[in-house]
Amino acid sequence: MAGRVVLSGMQPTGRLHLGNYEGALKNWVHLQEQYEAYYMIVDWHALTSDYDQTSELPERIRQMAIDFLAAGINPEKAAVFVQSQVKEHAELFLLFSMIIPTPWLERVPSYKEKSEEMKLDSYGFLGYPLLQAADILIYRADFVPVGKDQLPHIELTREVCRRFNTLYGEVFPEPQELLTKFPVIPGTDGRKMSKSYGNDITLAETPEETAKKVSKMLTDPQKIRRGDPGRPEICPVYQLHLIYTPDAENVVAPPCRSGELGCVDCKANLAKNLNAALAPIREKRRELEKNYAPVEKMLVSGAERARARAVETMKKVRKGMHLG
Repeated sequence: MAGRVVLSGMQPTGRLHLGNYEGALKNWVHLQEQYEAYYMIVDWHALTSDYDQTSELPERIRQMAIDFLAAGINPEKAAVFVQSQVKEHAELFLLFSMIIPTPWLERVPSYKEKSEEMKLDSYGFLGYPLLQAADILIYRADFVPVGKDQLPHIELTREVCRRFNTLYGEVFPEPQELLTKFPVIPGTDGRKMSKSYGNDITLAETPEETAKKVSKMLTDPQKIRRGDPGRPEICPVYQLHLIYTPDAENVVAPPCRSGELGCVDCKANLAKNLNAALAPIREKRRELEKNYAPVEKMLVSGAERARARAVETMKKVRKGMHLG
């Protein structure tokens, strides 16, 4: 859709895992072919919880940027940049904070959940949904790819948009969600794949490391040995087969249910198929590890393109607010 803008971002957690790839990055590669795309590494957002670990941020950003390029993000089609390199985000966030009632932020579901779970009570943490709104609106984004759990954030962004436009004139379009359907990627322990759980398989791992992790994955607890009938619908290994093994419903599920396919062979087959799928990404990644120049160029040029649009937006904002 020529002229329509899509915007998304990720916190810099370092090397990306299968959940990041299947849940977001693969979709970004697809969307860059249809929209004017802006993809950012949101380092300021990371400070809401990792404010005491800032020395790790540069390497996390580096590894994430390598994964972006290795996975197929095209710098000619998408502006990829680090959030803090476009200072206009902070200016718009500040201006929004002057006009948005505090209860709007307190009612965001993730605020209450994470504040209790992670014991966070800073102003920055309370305001991060507003910074997220600034991230989106600074580019006058038409669409934001999200899962259902992010819908409250998009609705808050629309409310911020409407309030600003009512007070100061039409500057921002109301962004719409692009609901992304993707499978929940199980980790090696059966829970949702997450670096914080230590159950992740990263794009950067070697085939041997991947095979070792897959070999230790939890399976159907009732299928103890070969010959025991299995229940693939509850097995984390099978959930990955559905993504990485062609026709898994007919190739993997029936012999699992009959007991003909044992878990050791099932995991070995998954590791082989998973490694085959990731081979092109890993090859490109090794090249970029040796020569970081293309990644650096991507981030610099991406920030320039992002900044140009952000500056244009802020001119409209300042004019509407009668600021110098």
